[in-house]
Amino acid sequence: MRCDGENDLGIGDLGALREFIDWIAEIGFTLVQLLPINETGADNSPYNAISAMAIEPTTLHLAPGSPEDLTRNDFADSLSEIDLAGLRRGRVKYRQVKELKQRIFEKAFANFSARADEKRQSEFERFCQEESSWLRDYALFRVLIEQNNGSAAWDQWPPQHQTIESARNWLRDLPQEKQSAVTRRLRFLLLRAMDRTSAMARR
Repeated sequence: MRCDGENDLGIGDLGALREFIDWIAEIGFTLVQLLPINETGADNSPYNAISAMAIEPTTLHLAPGSPEDLTRNDFADSLSEIDLAGLRRGRVKYRQVKELKQRIFEKAFANFSARADEKRQSEFERFCQEESSWLRDYALFRVLIEQNNGSAAWDQWPPQHQTIESARNWLRDLPQEKQSAVTRRLRFLLLRAMDRTSAMARR
């Protein structure tokens, strides 16, 4: 069953889930069963997750102020060239939805990087510390997926990417400009993970 909301971006999200839970409660049901919500790879299968901890980013409800750093103008700008009605119609268009939500996340990240106050920065650092058992290695894994054309098949990557130790050495040995770009991407993925975790907690 596809659980969509009136204001989603082409795929059912946490906002739609909240509406659905309220509706089933009204008609007397007491349980909602979901497919796994862990982050998926290129095949979009909920049973072939790429992380045991990270939540699939397309499930996050995105709107002005959600996440906190997303402005109304940036949200509207992200949608300005999108056929939203077409995106919402028929089968889920996973690639287009993922690309759209990624652009929106990146705008929010740019705002956080430029304007977040000390309290928000401290919350971010605390989250990274509290989730350090998995989070930084996950972010590096996601960067390596991007470096390898979206493939999560790590055993087919170049040798310098195939273990966490060799990947850390690869990152350390990059030219400064490339290293800075990868480090910024890591920070983006860490912040995106925080936004997803916060959204799940609120719901």
